[in-house]
Amino acid sequence: MQWDIFCRVIDNYGDVGVCWRLSAELARRGEQVRLWLDDPQALGWMAPGALEGRISGVDVLHWTTPLSTNLLDGLPPADVWIEAFGCEPPGECVDALAARVAAGQRAPVWINLEYLSAEPYVERSHRLPSPVMSGPARGLTKWFFYPGFTERTGGLLREADLLARQAAFDAPAWLAGLGLPLRPGSRRVSLFCYESDVLPAVLRQAGACELASDWLVTSGRAWTAVQAALRRDGPPGTGCALHALPLLTQTAFDHLLQASDLNFVRGEDSLTRALWVGQPFVWHIYPQHDHAHHAKLHAFLDWLQAPASLRAFHLAWNGITAATPVWPDAATLAGWRDCTQAARQRLLVQPDLCSQLTGFVREKR
Repeated sequence: MQWDIFCRVIDNYGDVGVCWRLSAELARRGEQVRLWLDDPQALGWMAPGALEGRISGVDVLHWTTPLSTNLLDGLPPADVWIEAFGCEPPGECVDALAARVAAGQRAPVWINLEYLSAEPYVERSHRLPSPVMSGPARGLTKWFFYPGFTERTGGLLREADLLARQAAFDAPAWLAGLGLPLRPGSRRVSLFCYESDVLPAVLRQAGACELASDWLVTSGRAWTAVQAALRRDGPPGTGCALHALPLLTQTAFDHLLQASDLNFVRGEDSLTRALWVGQPFVWHIYPQHDHAHHAKLHAFLDWLQAPASLRAFHLAWNGITAATPVWPDAATLAGWRDCTQAARQRLLVQPDLCSQLTGFVREKR
């Protein structure tokens, strides 16, 4: 089938990260995908070769405003439309769709792929119809499709060969290839986060810990946050070494998570990847001005069955409580790992997002 996936890059590139993973996995399963992006530049480092058309089965199209009519000319109609995270498809595409339907052609299965959440409304809203009530597409139907963590949701993105690739991964060799002065026997910590008021305190605790830690800090906001912490409090102590990473491809980011003993992740895509590697993690949820993310984080921690120490760390790290996070000792970190491994096993027995999407489309066509 031919899929059109529409994505507007809001900020931080998490949206394009999710859409690219979905596009690439659909293509690996034999589907044809057109990924419409209003800001495709991030794919240059996230998925090398994507912009040059070197990824089989995926065409990346630049979604300009207004959309070039030359771009639409000659494109075969899609069997599926996915508007990611509630973005509206280009008006020119909607007009062309309306004209085809008026001429008696079949409309694509039109899916609104929503944000990931563990909140109860997700199970209630998943797969519900959303009739289009106005505009050129009036009379057509969109369908809500919610990723999620339970069997009554759309599941999570998971490549068909994920477990095989994880089993073949050589973490020591990959870490050695970074060329960083990592200390033998130290705790490896990856840091991919937003700004956090408690980061300086966490770094100080890590610096004073008997077990040394090497922090692999991702480019962008995480490294900027670390630099701000150093300017405010100075070096964290000899037990904590900080290493700046370059921009990572999606594959390299997955390797980073698998090679680390503790992962700080943010947003939606990296949370999913942290769950799949099964290592202990702390999630920096995307902050919302009305604090709606508080309920979202609590719901996720409930589903995760997070031990009290991990829940307390999350709430402090995200600024929901005024407490200072407590840097985990070896026993505490082992408990966090057991929790993540149990959650991973629950997810592995559920159908993945890509399989559920293709099944849903065949059901509706």
